[in-house]
Amino acid sequence: MAERGSRLAEAVHRLGRDEAKALADEFAALWRGDATVGDRLAARFAGMFREVGLVTHEELEEVELKLAQLEHRLRLLENDRKPPPPAL
Repeated sequence: MAERGSRLAEAVHRLGRDEAKALADEFAALWRGDATVGDRLAARFAGMFREVGLVTHEELEEVELKLAQLEHRLRLLENDRKPPPPAL
């Protein structure tokens, strides 16, 4: 239990007191069922995740699709190569 409290204190310290309070207020409003707060909270988390280098599931799927398309095009190019003429 004490470890959980110290992790929470560390998170509050990293966020800053005002930011942590605003986040706690938004959690409380979300708990009460305020939908607009949920949207703001999701946007805030997305920004925080982006700051630490995390991506969303949608962004990952987009990159995977682009990679698959590039791999497919590369295979097509490799299959299109004609063998070199025989040496005489």
